[in-house]
Amino acid sequence: MAAVLYRLGRFSFRRRGRVLAAWLILLALLGGAAAAFSGPTTDNFTMPGTESQRALDSLRRQFPQAGGTTGTIVVAAPEGGRLDPAAVAPIVREAAAVPGVLAALDPFQVGAVSPDGRHALVQVQFASPLDKVTDAQRAAYEKAGASVQGLRVEHGGEVMKAEVEIGSTEAFGVLVAAVVLVVTFGSLVAAGMTLLNALIGVGAGMAGLFSLSGVVELSTVAPVLALMLGLAVGIDYSLFITSRYRQFLAEDLEAEEAVGRATGTAGSAVVFAGATVIIALAGLAVVGIPFLSVMGLAAAATVALAVLVALTLLPAILGFAGARVLPRKQRAGKASDDGREAMGFRWGRLVTRLRVPVLVVAVIVLGALALPARDMRLALPDAGTAAEGSAARRAYDLISEGFGPGFNGRLIAVVTGDDAQATANAAKQAATAIQTTPGVLAVAPPQANPQGTTALLTVIPKTGPADAATEQTVHTIRERLNGIEGAHIALSGVTAIGIDVSAKLADAMPVYLLLVVGLSILLLLLVFRSILVPLKAALGFLLTIGATFGITVAIFQQGHLADLLGVGRPGPLVSFLPILLIGILFGLAMDYEVFLVSRMREDFVHGDTAQQATVNGLGHNARVVTAAALIMTSVFGGFVFMHDPIIKSMGFALAIGVLIDAFVVRMTLVPAVMSLLGRSAWWLPRPLARVLPNLDIEGESLNHRTEETVPPVLTGS
Repeated sequence: MAAVLYRLGRFSFRRRGRVLAAWLILLALLGGAAAAFSGPTTDNFTMPGTESQRALDSLRRQFPQAGGTTGTIVVAAPEGGRLDPAAVAPIVREAAAVPGVLAALDPFQVGAVSPDGRHALVQVQFASPLDKVTDAQRAAYEKAGASVQGLRVEHGGEVMKAEVEIGSTEAFGVLVAAVVLVVTFGSLVAAGMTLLNALIGVGAGMAGLFSLSGVVELSTVAPVLALMLGLAVGIDYSLFITSRYRQFLAEDLEAEEAVGRATGTAGSAVVFAGATVIIALAGLAVVGIPFLSVMGLAAAATVALAVLVALTLLPAILGFAGARVLPRKQRAGKASDDGREAMGFRWGRLVTRLRVPVLVVAVIVLGALALPARDMRLALPDAGTAAEGSAARRAYDLISEGFGPGFNGRLIAVVTGDDAQATANAAKQAATAIQTTPGVLAVAPPQANPQGTTALLTVIPKTGPADAATEQTVHTIRERLNGIEGAHIALSGVTAIGIDVSAKLADAMPVYLLLVVGLSILLLLLVFRSILVPLKAALGFLLTIGATFGITVAIFQQGHLADLLGVGRPGPLVSFLPILLIGILFGLAMDYEVFLVSRMREDFVHGDTAQQATVNGLGHNARVVTAAALIMTSVFGGFVFMHDPIIKSMGFALAIGVLIDAFVVRMTLVPAVMSLLGRSAWWLPRPLARVLPNLDIEGESLNHRTEETVPPVLTGS
């Protein structure tokens, strides 16, 4: 492995002009393809095989006029007043005139007026699903009722789900990353070059992703996740290779040889670190939820591109930079050595000396942080978690004020029979069963399609969509509907969809963990040629993920420090956050494991004792891993400032997870455990040692390489 990457690094260095031109041409082609072929992203969550999805599919086939997205316009009179039908009528007419609207229902005709007469709901039915509604249609919908004076008019409903905007808050993460790089390298050239390299890679990845969005249904979260990871790992991978290149330059190697050796050693770690992230993300496809599969594959492709950029474009850019990646004093030969050990070496000696107390304290602290995770609840986000002051949140709060929280989370029972009579009988029985269910406020009369073979019942629960009581109501309704014969009945709605997503993810989790963790441990076994190191890495991750879940639950669900992070309203975590977080953090945790432990193994293979190799591995890489963790945290942390509750919680959880894993687990617990294990950390049964290939990520073969062994193809100019 090291020899192959060594040759690749030297080739890119010598042909740097052509390599840079090739990447810039590819970036331009992908950008053009994105501009020409990109399509809209969507918030549609399809979950084949679930009851809620069967209900929605049945509506689209048998009741298309009820299959489009919906809007709810909330009208309120001044405090102490009552609504006049004549004053509300213009709002209904303007809503009905919005392009793409099939109907807008007069609240006084359908009984959608609060008991005190102060609030009313204008239900608006669009012909198209949410992802087909244009910005012009949404803008026209928001203007409905603007001509009415003296009434408060708020616009909510599914149609108000705004597309996540990319390009605002992530600039914060890039700015922090730039500062960290300058401090780490002490050179503007090195910092700028590393950042530029990562930005070219993430630009190509995002352009490629959007170029496929015209033929692949892309969720609004997928590009954000791809951008998060592309930026974070792109900067980190370039940082590791550049740092090793600077080290070799400082040892008086020629620039070309330094690039080759940096790519062969640090580049090997980048390949396997990237492979663990790719496995974890691509493994999301086994869950069987299309939007999650696309999200994982899109992010995995972006990470793969970041690895490729680091191995090819970075050596080329290093060729242009030359010795300017070193601080000015070091280039001038004026760098001084005050005789003090680097902080990483001092920390390594302290941790290995106090390994038992360090282990005990760290495990207790991480275990305590994980305690809130016991109360974790999962659901799909609703407008109640939207940012304060947003249109969707204002409408949500006004509906809750006038009608109760249940009107924000209506359930839909879809009754489908072989003929009109059977459907009508089953719908009548279903309405009776639902009406007498605890937790149900009201059931609207059945609405049938023209053929009478499908009926729609709208159910209003007493509690909000994210309330635990509403989840129990859904379970009870489904149990009661199971006993009705003569037709097929399926229940959907925000709460029902959230329950089904959580159940499907829970069923898929064991398979996912077995696949991802199993493949990653096998990969680490190949990398380190050790049984105990991969197991230690996986056990350390359990501590990371437990503490991360605990802190995230404490803030986003229980509300501690929620105002500080701008959390609109505490509530359940989004259903797919746990499996997504496990996959991403596992991959990133193995990143730091590979970078740190590969250097420990490198020194051990080259003759150091196990104890000294542990200290050396931490000493040489502590500064770089610290910088990498701070950069990754800042990139993820930048997304905490977004208003979307899914992105906010995802960005926070990833940021805090990286901090815990890098500083507590990898840079504290790992050296403590490696010190306890000693030489046995590198134990590998002889039969297994004979079977496993020697990948040589330590670059042992490079120590015996001379210029004469370089293939002729690399000697061209």
